[in-house]
Amino acid sequence: MPTILGQNQYGKAENRVVRIVRDGATHHIKDLNVSVSLSGDLDEVHYSGSNANVLPTDTTKNTVFAFAKEHGIDSAEQFGIHLARHFVTSQEAIRRARIRIEEYAWERIDGSAADGSRRTAADAKHSFVRKGQETRLSQVSYDGERWQVISGLKDLTVLNSTDSEFWGYVKDGYTTLKEAYDRILATDVSARWRFNWTDDGQPAPFWEESYEQVRARMLHAFAATYSLSLQQTLYQMGSSVIDGRSEIDEIRFSLPNNHHFLVDLEPFGLKNDNEVYFAADRPYGLIEATVLRDGAQPQIPVDLTNL
Repeated sequence: MPTILGQNQYGKAENRVVRIVRDGATHHIKDLNVSVSLSGDLDEVHYSGSNANVLPTDTTKNTVFAFAKEHGIDSAEQFGIHLARHFVTSQEAIRRARIRIEEYAWERIDGSAADGSRRTAADAKHSFVRKGQETRLSQVSYDGERWQVISGLKDLTVLNSTDSEFWGYVKDGYTTLKEAYDRILATDVSARWRFNWTDDGQPAPFWEESYEQVRARMLHAFAATYSLSLQQTLYQMGSSVIDGRSEIDEIRFSLPNNHHFLVDLEPFGLKNDNEVYFAADRPYGLIEATVLRDGAQPQIPVDLTNL
């Protein structure tokens, strides 16, 4: 045989599942996008087309929806754990399951009407609006013995209108950028963090609380850091998470530098005293780095699109 089979996996991608919990008149919502990927003893289906070891991808889709009913969705991480454990332990041919989840957050619509009147309480308890801009992420991998849980977020847009500088950099014959001693610093945070929970003998983290606290620590560090570079801000954000959350050993960021350039208003006889900017969407600087707990080994892939 002139060729051999390399790494392979299969599953059902992007299963959109919405779970509503009705607590009397008060409803609760979880909105997930779940992708299942399975690998193991699957050589023969590639070589000869035999499906003897293949669990249909349609079955994996059905399992996602059935588990939403049977187990509920306490958190994206816990839901992924239920699914990964099921596929590895119920299918002899499957050695490893990877579950990727995006969660879309919702919040209740305020019962106050625009005219100052009040709707009924019952109306407010089941009306929602998509919350924020960021998307919560989770990836759960299981090989029958050990877990790897990587959580994260993307599209969390933040901006500091001052307390940011950029100067003292290398200059050559192609450098035109002027040094800045008071600039806008803005980015769309994409981050992944890895939990040190790896086996069922350990107490599992409180997934919901952990996510909220990580997000809060990143935002606080971004706001509190007087920044001389986006790299410095990134490191402060990561250090705040590692120092404050003992369940996390590694966090990786991908931060585009969303440039804001001062507009030249002199042709109009106007002085621009750091007031009017042009927000450029491209090209942009892209700053990426991992922050680790001392002694921890990096495991989050450098290419965040290849989790």
